[in-house]
Amino acid sequence: MTEDPARGAAERKTLLADLAREADALRPQLHRYAARLVGSVIDGEDVIQDAFARVFATAGSIPPGTPLRPWLFRIVHNRAIDAPRQRSTRRSEPLETAFDLADTSAVGPEDALIRRDTVRVALGHFADLPVPQRSAVILKDVLGESLADIAALLELSVDAVKAHLSRGRARLRTISDVRSEVARSPSPEALNFAALFNAQDWDALRRLLADDVRLRQARRPEISGAADVGRFFTYYAEYPPVRVEPAWLEGREILLVSAEPSGGPSYFMLLEWRGKKISLIRDHRYATYLMDGADVMTAASR
Repeated sequence: MTEDPARGAAERKTLLADLAREADALRPQLHRYAARLVGSVIDGEDVIQDAFARVFATAGSIPPGTPLRPWLFRIVHNRAIDAPRQRSTRRSEPLETAFDLADTSAVGPEDALIRRDTVRVALGHFADLPVPQRSAVILKDVLGESLADIAALLELSVDAVKAHLSRGRARLRTISDVRSEVARSPSPEALNFAALFNAQDWDALRRLLADDVRLRQARRPEISGAADVGRFFTYYAEYPPVRVEPAWLEGREILLVSAEPSGGPSYFMLLEWRGKKISLIRDHRYATYLMDGADVMTAASR
């Protein structure tokens, strides 16, 4: 029997629409998972961007009736452990490699207290756990998934999940949570950008753009070229006023963005420079979830 092309196209359109809605709704949760897998809120967002590009490139191969939520988590998981930074600096173990069962008695009435303490753990500490322990702890203690759902998502038995969860929790408790970073002085480039931005000197900011500058924003396609990226400042001129200030996150200089007149920071920008020109702007206005768990240090004044 010949398949009706029109019906097939309609089904694919419906699948893509369902996938887009599910991906957008899950994005903050997926980022919390990815950020802790790779130990960085910044790199976690890169994982999400790459994973979503793969998701929509391969959407046509999803079997009908596939539950989209675990499928999306699986794609993000695989992208996180395959990321170049992950391969070069983190321990990678196959997700399916289950250890001998540990004492599973820790999975009990004290779960609420354990989960509260786990959420407070610095993101970088999660990356010190082997991948199965890391995934189990994040899914259970940070995202609140059930053991059965974790087992299905990770393709493990419930007993294996309990073992990884118990060992991961125990290992996290042995890791010191002392911050070693100290406040640094802001760079001249960041100070200049902040001064021009807060003075709303948009023309001066446009002159800082490299000819091939790129702009990345969550939920938006990347754009490039000084003319198109320059309109980014036009949008900020039309928004309710905000202020930026240099700060540090994960060893990288960022610009915290706060609502005027005295609102706290709600997101950040990350700039890359080529000499005195801006080569890349990462604006997280549409990804405020990156601030969840972000260990930001305000830059020291000169």
